[in-house]
Amino acid sequence: MTEKSARRWIDYVELTVTDLPAAIAFYERAFGWEFTSYGEGYAGIRGATSDDPEVGGLSLGDSVRPGGPFLLFSSDDLDASVVAVTDAGGAVVQGPYSFPGGRRFHFTDPSGNELGVYQDD
Repeated sequence: MTEKSARRWIDYVELTVTDLPAAIAFYERAFGWEFTSYGEGYAGIRGATSDDPEVGGLSLGDSVRPGGPFLLFSSDDLDASVVAVTDAGGAVVQGPYSFPGGRRFHFTDPSGNELGVYQDD
């Protein structure tokens, strides 16, 4: 694993919500955010213009992750990130799995915080 491929940074923040349409309406009205719909359970938060990348998302809550922010780190080598997380004492709790635009996995750190790592296609 090269030093470059080992780098990960906070790149995307998901907010878990209990009512996705109400949350979209709130953030549109309160902050002028725009969204990309990915079905009934997820909406991506777009940047200021249509050319800007997504910066986060709203995710409909479930029993696994019922609330609060969820941080995602970007990686240029997802498989190396899985190895690095487990070697450092973290536990992979979901994935890796594919999603529109890439792959990702979720893990818990030694304190029990759940985070994610993704790689673009």
